[in-house]
Amino acid sequence: MTGKTNLEDIVKEMNPILNNGEYVFVSVKDVSKIKREETICEFKEKEGTAIIIEKSRADELNLKYEFVASWITLEVHSSLEAVGLTALFSQELAKHEILCNVIAGYFHDHIFVDTKNAEKAISVLHQLSRNYE
Repeated sequence: MTGKTNLEDIVKEMNPILNNGEYVFVSVKDVSKIKREETICEFKEKEGTAIIIEKSRADELNLKYEFVASWITLEVHSSLEAVGLTALFSQELAKHEILCNVIAGYFHDHIFVDTKNAEKAISVLHQLSRNYE
C-alpha cells in the first residue's frame, strides 16, 4: 500500500489520535541498559543516542529529561515523499502557541506536544482537517 502524497487528501484524512501515556526525550551513551521494545524511537546523534520512552520507565531507569510530552499519531498513511504536511500542521500549532516535535514514521507522522497542550493540539489538528473538507 502506497502512502498518500496529495497534501489536501492527507490533511483531510489525517485523523489525529492522542495515544495514552506521557513520554520523554532522553539522551544516553549506553543503549544496552534499555530494551528496544521499551523505546518509541531512537536516533543516533554524535552526543549520544536520543530516545523517546515512557516517562514512567525513564523514571525507573533514573534517566534525566526536561520535557514531558503527549504523543499524537496522524492515522493517515502519508508517503515519506509527501511535501508540506509537517510545515502545515506545525505552523497551525505554532499559531496557538503549541510546540511540537515531529517524527516521521514509515506509515504515519507522530507529533509530541507538551502534555498541558495535548487536548488543545488535538482540537487544532481536527479543525485544520475540517478546513480541507
